[in-house]
Amino acid sequence: MENLTVKLKYLRIPPRKVRLLADTLKGLSASEAEARLMLSPHRPKDALLKLLRSGIANAKNNHQTPIEKLFIRSIRVDVGPRSKRWTPRAKGSAAVIQRLTSHVTLDLGIRSEVPSRFTVARTRPKKAEEAPKEKKPKTEAPKEKAPKKTETGESKPKAEPGSGRRIFRRKAI
Repeated sequence: MENLTVKLKYLRIPPRKVRLLADTLKGLSASEAEARLMLSPHRPKDALLKLLRSGIANAKNNHQTPIEKLFIRSIRVDVGPRSKRWTPRAKGSAAVIQRLTSHVTLDLGIRSEVPSRFTVARTRPKKAEEAPKEKKPKTEAPKEKAPKKTETGESKPKAEPGSGRRIFRRKAI
C-alpha cells in the first residue's frame, strides 16, 4: 500500500478559508500535522482534524501501518455546491447570498524510513565555478564622464551643485 485517500464532502466552510489551513499541512508527518491542527485558532481545524484522525485510524487498523511512517502526501480543497439565499435590498429588489461548501481530499503516504527528529540540514557542495573570486584592490581613480553634446555639437556647461534646488524652493531664504 503506497498511499491512502480520505475524503470529506459538503463541508459548510468556504474553500478559500479551508485552503489557508490545509496548505500549511502538506508534507508534514501525521503526528506533527495533528499537533498543528490542535493548536490552530482557525475554524476549519475541527473538520480537518477529524479527517486526519480518520485517515490515521484507517491506515492503522485496515493496513497495519505504524503512525510514525505516515505523512501528508497531498491535501486538496475543491469547491462544493452552493446554497443560495436572498436578502431584501432597496426598491423591492433582492441580493443573492451564496453559501459555499468544500470537498477536501487528503492523501496519506508511507515513508520507507522514519526521519529522525533532529536532522542536520545538508548543503549542496560548491562547484569550482561558484567559488568566491578574489577581489582586486581599487587603485584606479574613477573616470570622469565626458560632457554631453547638444545637437549643434557644443557641450553644456555643468551647473553648480545644489543650484537646481534653490530655484524650486517654496520658502524664501
